[in-house]
Amino acid sequence: MQKLICLSAALLISVAAYPQKTKTAQQLPPKKPLTHDVYDHWKEITYRALTPDGSFAVYTINPQDGDGKVVFHSLKSNAQDSVKRASDIALTWDGRYAVFKIKPQKNLVKDLRRQKKKKEDLPKDSLGLFSFSSRKTEKIPDVKSFKVPQKAGGWLAYQLEASKEIKPAVTPKPDTARKNSKPKKVKKNTDDNGYTLALRNLNTNTETRFGYVKDYAFAKYGQGLLFHSTGNDSTLKAGVYWYDLQTNQLNQLLEVKSKYKVKGLSISDDGTQTAFLVDADTTKALIRYYKLYHWKKGNPSASLLADEKAAGIPTDWIVNENYTPQFSKDGSKLFLGVSPRPVVQDTTLLSEEIVNVEVWTWKDDYIYPMQNRRLEEDKRRSYASVIHLATPNRIVPLAHEKMPAIETGDEGNAGIALAQNETPYLVMRTWDTNVYKDLTLVNVNDGTIEIIQQKVKGNARLSPGANYVIWFSSPDTAWFSFSVAGKKTVKLTENLKVKFADEEDDHPDYPSSYGLAGFTANDASLLVYDRYDIWLFDPQNRKAPVNLTKTGRQEKTRFRYLRLDPEERFIDPEKELYLSAFNEMTKQSGFYKLSLKDGKLTKLVMGDYRFGNLIKAREANTFAFTRESFREFPDVWTTDATFASPRKLSTANPQMSRYFWGTVERVQWTSADNIPLEGLLYKPEGFDPKNKYPMMVYFYEKYADDIHQHYAPAPIRSFINFSLYASNGYVIFVPDVVYKIGYPGESALNCIMPGVTALIAKGFVDEKRIGIQGHSWGGYQIAYMITRTNLFRAAEAGAPVANMISAYGGIRWESGLSRMFQYEKSQSRIGGTLWEKPMLYIENSPIFFADKVQTPLLMMHNDADGAVPWYQGIEYYMALRRLGKPVWMLNYNGQGHGLTQRQDRTDFAKRMMQFFDHYLKDAPMPDWMKRGVPAVEKGIKQGMQ
Repeated sequence: MQKLICLSAALLISVAAYPQKTKTAQQLPPKKPLTHDVYDHWKEITYRALTPDGSFAVYTINPQDGDGKVVFHSLKSNAQDSVKRASDIALTWDGRYAVFKIKPQKNLVKDLRRQKKKKEDLPKDSLGLFSFSSRKTEKIPDVKSFKVPQKAGGWLAYQLEASKEIKPAVTPKPDTARKNSKPKKVKKNTDDNGYTLALRNLNTNTETRFGYVKDYAFAKYGQGLLFHSTGNDSTLKAGVYWYDLQTNQLNQLLEVKSKYKVKGLSISDDGTQTAFLVDADTTKALIRYYKLYHWKKGNPSASLLADEKAAGIPTDWIVNENYTPQFSKDGSKLFLGVSPRPVVQDTTLLSEEIVNVEVWTWKDDYIYPMQNRRLEEDKRRSYASVIHLATPNRIVPLAHEKMPAIETGDEGNAGIALAQNETPYLVMRTWDTNVYKDLTLVNVNDGTIEIIQQKVKGNARLSPGANYVIWFSSPDTAWFSFSVAGKKTVKLTENLKVKFADEEDDHPDYPSSYGLAGFTANDASLLVYDRYDIWLFDPQNRKAPVNLTKTGRQEKTRFRYLRLDPEERFIDPEKELYLSAFNEMTKQSGFYKLSLKDGKLTKLVMGDYRFGNLIKAREANTFAFTRESFREFPDVWTTDATFASPRKLSTANPQMSRYFWGTVERVQWTSADNIPLEGLLYKPEGFDPKNKYPMMVYFYEKYADDIHQHYAPAPIRSFINFSLYASNGYVIFVPDVVYKIGYPGESALNCIMPGVTALIAKGFVDEKRIGIQGHSWGGYQIAYMITRTNLFRAAEAGAPVANMISAYGGIRWESGLSRMFQYEKSQSRIGGTLWEKPMLYIENSPIFFADKVQTPLLMMHNDADGAVPWYQGIEYYMALRRLGKPVWMLNYNGQGHGLTQRQDRTDFAKRMMQFFDHYLKDAPMPDWMKRGVPAVEKGIKQGMQ
């Protein structure tokens, strides 16, 4: 029998608090609480970059809903230039220009849409071109897209939107001439015909334009521009063209008809070869037969390289249009995709003659809901093959239906590829998402295979030079390495006392690894993480492992490598490594640097903040990063390599000073199972321990390490905004939860209740005004907890599982996965099947104890929830309704597990705060709580008053 309980207070220790900076009332206007009205204008920074020479920082400051700007911040003079409504920002490789789109004014577009203006009559994007030398911006109207070379400066290509047509003046003609003449059809710029492409030389400021271009691509190092035009019937015929940027010569690689389809433009790294796919069938045939063409510099035109008849392509297979051809780094190979000829519908059948039936069989690789979710992906699926361009008549299949995916080695240069083949074990996916894999080497020269390890549980990867296969085996909780040349497998982490798998994992499954940083040059060494430190391993295990950071475990500091070069393949042992650092005890974070040459570890910065988003100028020791805390927005900062004198660049939200905010501190207590725990306590600004405060409890697994996370006021996806509630006089308690396998609901109760009662004992929490809120996994535990305690005055449970028995056999509709794994091995932590442990499924299901609930409950469960089927919310709602318990359920039509539409997020934030304000602050009950929102008023009246 379950009992209603309120656990007695356990020891709670206040560990750390932010110092509160205050100014006198004469210096600042009176502060006010945050409201839902502040959301739209609160700013965020989503883009940060440095010019290659480190002379400028570039960042955006955008309101959550409205028109923002990009800021070009000179790090030498501190001067700032900005352009409104900038997006899709790209810096040219030489750092001379920033290129970006300029969006139309958001309110203007909304007003025109309200006037029912057609899409083509709405204002279009412009193109912005900011010069860092002159600090001036050029604006080009009506631009559809743009590109710059990835690793070359001096060039810009952009497509113009379709211009509004101007009808030419008509000279009157005799009636007979008018009858016999036909007006010449003018070709329009459309998605089918293409658009005008402008190619600008940024060094000379000259432009060349090409008509009716559908697709275009720069060579990586700026050697040329490849594009497809449907032609203008006069100066430019329909075809695929290569414009040589060194010689300014235009070459037609292939002449096509205007209705031919061209896809997959690809250029070798050295710019001497191109490849593309062409469909010459202008009918509406359901099966499309693409042909692969190849051009090499020096040849007058492209030549056919592969089609469905080519040697090496299996019978009834075709060249797949959805795989963009890829050259190997050295240009010796061309990878393409092939696939079985698709099954298509008989177009002579009438709709009433077509039978749509799903046949579910117990041996299906994927259950039918997964097949449905994968349907479009499966229709597009291709299997890699390779053409060795020295012998272009030979196509070597590398992947196939029984081994569908491969990873090429050494950027395609290697003679082997790696397949992690799950196909023999796919049925396992019904109850275990971590299925076995057969690790298989594929010979790129002839397609032969070598299985190097069967039934691996864990993910594998090739070393950058393709000399080794590395994987973490979950059952062994160990790292392994296979030498491609030596054909030998070694266990790298054998005989080491430290663990390389999650030490705190409390799921009924194998723990996951802490990951790896990467390989040093030439695959010489491998850097692997334990909980705290970074270890260096010899992939052949001939040398003893070395703990590079040494002090991490001793000081409880977690070090992780920061990859500052996005194209880095190897960790350069000659350069200093920059590391992030986080101390589990103090919760401080910061940056360190590590020399692999002498092993020296140097602290750069550590503090009571969350440091992140570290970037470095490509050609200078100039850095930018973000720093945040609960009270400090993550603005952009800059520093040199010493980090001695960091400088703040942005102030995105100066209005913060006008609002009450609050503080956060870490608290500790002991669970009912005698487990030491920690959590976070948010207090209102001006907190007085002599007063009594309403308290909100929120939880989801563990949050204590996030003490320095900043929460900007924003519409919520699924949980309360800590800043908003603290600003409005609430104390917020966020406890960590640890779990005992088989008893997830009771585990939550035993962790949370002692923390709550210990806070009550402190004297500043009003024990009659405590609410609790959580979503998904947290929502389930709340649904369970209110069957065991009446301590909470009100509760909100988002997307809760109410009945583990019905949920066990359900489907996660977003992925199509069976929900069985969730209970047997994953978050729900039952640790067995329904028939093995039926009583645990019953004991952990709130619906069987719904009659014990005395707490008013608000739920949100949406009808398109793809993670927790919304009938779980319905079951709990119906049970509580039947019992006459106060219960409300919000269903945002068409929304999923969490809210994505801004208007729905704002609405939910308002309703949930109204709910808790009513029960915890005696605010008037809003109309929607009194009478609901009848179906005839849905979308018309919201009942918020």
